[in-house]
Amino acid sequence: MRTIFAPGTALLLAGVLFMAPAGRTAAPQKKEYLSQAEADKIRDAGMSGPRIVLYATFAGDRIKKLQYEFAHMDPADQKRTDRLNNLINAYTGCIDDAADLVDIGIEKQEDIRQGVKALQTQIKDALPYLQDLATKGPERETYKDNLDDAIEATQDAAKDVDKASKDMAPPPVRRKPQ
Repeated sequence: MRTIFAPGTALLLAGVLFMAPAGRTAAPQKKEYLSQAEADKIRDAGMSGPRIVLYATFAGDRIKKLQYEFAHMDPADQKRTDRLNNLINAYTGCIDDAADLVDIGIEKQEDIRQGVKALQTQIKDALPYLQDLATKGPERETYKDNLDDAIEATQDAAKDVDKASKDMAPPPVRRKPQ
């Protein structure tokens, strides 16, 4: 038996097949702001709580690197602006992902207390520094937009963490056998 297509149908069918995704499963995307070792740690952490702790730690690392960059500024360095913007974006990505995991942890009713505590500490340390950079940082024009995004992400994460602190179920009470 021979199948006959109307004129143009074969072309349409070929276009649809070309546009359809291949039958392979998508591999999880590596976050471009994480090193391979950091991405491995996140993947191996499993539950949301330990992942939040890791993201908070990585965000703190980005802030320390940013502080180092500002302390060692070389006017002749052509790539300084790119490094500063990349560090600020990486910080923002870590904070955003940590805040997303807080929401997921609450939704799944996971124990995320340690993660929330780590994120609160990181936010308390980073937000004043970022706000100070926004007013007094050298060469602010070159990273202002990314810095504004980082401040906004940090403030949003602070709201999420405060809400999570109130929404988290209390820890289980262990009774001593009598």
